[in-house]
Amino acid sequence: MRWAVLAVGVLALAGCAGIMQAPVPQAARLSAEVLTVSLADGTVCRADWAAAGGSGRLEPCGPGYAYRVTVVERPNLLRQFWTGLTQALGAEGVVPPMAKVEITGEGRSWTFVSPPTVE
Repeated sequence: MRWAVLAVGVLALAGCAGIMQAPVPQAARLSAEVLTVSLADGTVCRADWAAAGGSGRLEPCGPGYAYRVTVVERPNLLRQFWTGLTQALGAEGVVPPMAKVEITGEGRSWTFVSPPTVE
């Protein structure tokens, strides 16, 4: 009987260990200045990507993931019109830049687009 209880306890602990995973990036969004990355464990990481020149590290979050933001320099004409219109109306920074966000760490890489695509 003792062995059965011990075996159940060991299996329960092994199952919990299998469920726990490293906090991996699930989503990335940009504003004009801030990169916001959501991790699988619910942690939200932020970095001032514009001041860092488009690349850096998310030090206080997860294992210290590295990031690189590549801004789309010439988006489609509708996007250019919309961005120009908002700037002309004095709402600079309201329209987030179109960009590819690459997050790397622990030998893996995740790629996101911002703003996210509509499905």
